[in-house]
Amino acid sequence: MTAEDFETRARQASRAPQPADVRRQLEAILMIADEPQSLVSLATAIGAPVAAVRQAIEALRADYDGEDPATGGVRRGFELREIGGGWRLYVREEYDAVVTDFVVTQNPTKLSQAALETLAVIAYKQPITRGQVASIRAVNVDSVVRTLLSRGLITELFADSETGAINYGTTDLLLTQLGINSLDELPLISPLLADGTEGFDADVR
Repeated sequence: MTAEDFETRARQASRAPQPADVRRQLEAILMIADEPQSLVSLATAIGAPVAAVRQAIEALRADYDGEDPATGGVRRGFELREIGGGWRLYVREEYDAVVTDFVVTQNPTKLSQAALETLAVIAYKQPITRGQVASIRAVNVDSVVRTLLSRGLITELFADSETGAINYGTTDLLLTQLGINSLDELPLISPLLADGTEGFDADVR
């Protein structure tokens, strides 16, 4: 190895993310991620090797689960879960009720027009992915989907086996809010569309 090669590698090593930096960067991304993120996509986002990201993810999971004595061994109210080939932060199951109560009763702000439109698309087209909703509405729906999830009006049904994309559907809470017993009671939407099919398939109610 020449002196120039040695200096180049030294500079690269000095710029490489340190383990703690990798964990904090991943934590920041996972806090705002709407869908599970693969190790490759996370590694690409922060410019770190996949192996380092895998190790950091496991360290974060252990930290949140209270299994890491170095961080105090405190079990958090959220967890890092692998779903559909990717990783995402979720509220722990035992705290679902308190979070739902807060969202529904303690923070009862009205839904925006964008949220209502997105909710209607999901209600009539479920199961449906966020990308499909965005295609129908021709706008980005990331924040709106987060709002609807936090309100308990929609839920994650399953992840696509090939793409990992989450499919969404409505919840019983929405039926309660609408005062209906099932989705079959939703009004026909076709008569309200210009040609009965714009933005929807022909079999839509």
